Amino acid sequence: MTDIADNLAALRSELAMLSMPPATLVAVSKTKPVEDVKAALAAGQRIFGENRVQEAIAKFAPLRARVPDLELHLIGPLQTNKVKEAVQNFDVIETVDRPKLAQALADALAKQPGRLRQVLIEVNTGEEPQKAGILPADADDFIRDCVERLKLPVGGLMCIPPADDEPSLHFALLRDMARRHGLPVLSMGMSGDYRIAAKLGATHVRIGTAIFGARDMGH
Repeated sequence: MTDIADNLAALRSELAMLSMPPATLVAVSKTKPVEDVKAALAAGQRIFGENRVQEAIAKFAPLRARVPDLELHLIGPLQTNKVKEAVQNFDVIETVDRPKLAQALADALAKQPGRLRQVLIEVNTGEEPQKAGILPADADDFIRDCVERLKLPVGGLMCIPPADDEPSLHFALLRDMARRHGLPVLSMGMSGDYRIAAKLGATHVRIGTAIFGARDMGH
């Protein structure tokens, strides 16, 4: 049986040794039952990452009243028809990846004050056609447009390196891009490569398996 509290304690200790200040731990709770989230909350975890808007609302809305400092990140692709709900229910959207979505977010934020306080721009550092994310060649212009014209609360960048590539190359690319734009947040690194990410400047690492165990691949 997975001991969520022990896993969290071990990860926090390790992150504190890898970088200073230590990277913030985003517990990836997608596909996991609410009992696992409650166990993580009991162990002091407050920041969670979810892939799907509806699943996240069902899981976390009842917990918000009891845990007011809970912070919810959307780390999966966002469809434009779900933008209104996402703005109302998430604190951070990490996957702004195309002009149409950026415009939809700007329109939603202008019409309704929501919970949302920050967005990250997802960069497809490996230029993989099957993956979301703005291409590196387009990223500088897109970042400027989001910040200057759309006035989105852009805090930083996010990436998911190709599975078979050396991740350090992608993390360094993202770090340099963020520095060019004066963006402080770097969400990079997952269960398999968070150590490398932390050493290369990650401010947030998104970890699921190393906390909750293997996820249900049926989702």
